[in-house]
Amino acid sequence: MKNIILNNGNTMPIVGFGTFKAKEQEGIESVKHALLNGYRLIDTAAAYNNEEAVGKGIKASGVPREEILVTTKLWRDNLGYDMAKEEFEKSLKKLGLDYIDLYLIHWPANAKNYDNWQKANADAWRAMEELQAEGKIKSIGVSNFFEEHLEALFKTAKVKPAVNQIEFHPGYWQRDLVDYCKKQNIAVESWSPLARGKVFENERLKEIAKTHYTSVAKVCLRWIIQHDVIVIPKST
Repeated sequence: MKNIILNNGNTMPIVGFGTFKAKEQEGIESVKHALLNGYRLIDTAAAYNNEEAVGKGIKASGVPREEILVTTKLWRDNLGYDMAKEEFEKSLKKLGLDYIDLYLIHWPANAKNYDNWQKANADAWRAMEELQAEGKIKSIGVSNFFEEHLEALFKTAKVKPAVNQIEFHPGYWQRDLVDYCKKQNIAVESWSPLARGKVFENERLKEIAKTHYTSVAKVCLRWIIQHDVIVIPKST
């Protein structure tokens, strides 16, 4: 399994396991079996309401904690210094872990939901920087940040985001944003790599898969990793 080296020297497997909508016993079993079948990157979020299930799945797998990279995320309703720290501790408790490998701002604050969106993002980021300095987080990053959000964050950030997790698949490339992130030495991670199932309806992708005696899903995942983009397909 290829690893991506982050800008802080930490590494991430280029293929991980997503857990969106994987809740309760189904979530526990899916995470456990993913780990038993070789996955080492597990992606969840506070907004998924399944951190407890993910934590139980990790424990049930018997795979040593130090072999697993766990990502969770701070929801955008809680952007601010104090709220970010409080929400992080809640996630840590639900997961049953001592530290988080990668903690992301799930969505950036914007003018629609914050009077001063730049400050909201900056305050949350400052809290995350402190948590990282304390050893509670190995790497910090963002999700769904466009160039304007990153540029604003750079004005106050002491630590550059290690990762930007965005929608990325053959139907929605976001090439300019990906190029920008790579120039900034920010790793790109793909969510919804199968476009919520829409790729399976695409005739061009069906033809490519048929030509290469493989599946549409494998074509899409290969396309993503050949762009050096981390990918987190999910399966329950």
